[in-house]
Amino acid sequence: MYRFSIKGEEWILRFSPQLIIDLEEKQAILKSLMEIGNELAVYSHGEAFLMFTIEIGAIVFDVERMPSFILTVSNIIPKENWYAHDNLLKK
Repeated sequence: MYRFSIKGEEWILRFSPQLIIDLEEKQAILKSLMEIGNELAVYSHGEAFLMFTIEIGAIVFDVERMPSFILTVSNIIPKENWYAHDNLLKK
């Protein structure tokens, strides 16, 4: 679990127990979150969002705003497991 602050809001980053990732990957995820910074304010309680990184893959975040600001990494999908239908990519 990590604590970080963006625009005066104290956030907690936690990782789902089923995830097995090393310390370097956890720190890379935290660093990526710090780079998007203010964008976290647009997500409401109960929403989820994806972050794509070349090194790790698609990272699924769940947002909680009550009783605290908590982001949970619920899953990581490596790039080799991404599938997209051609029609989706054309839009």
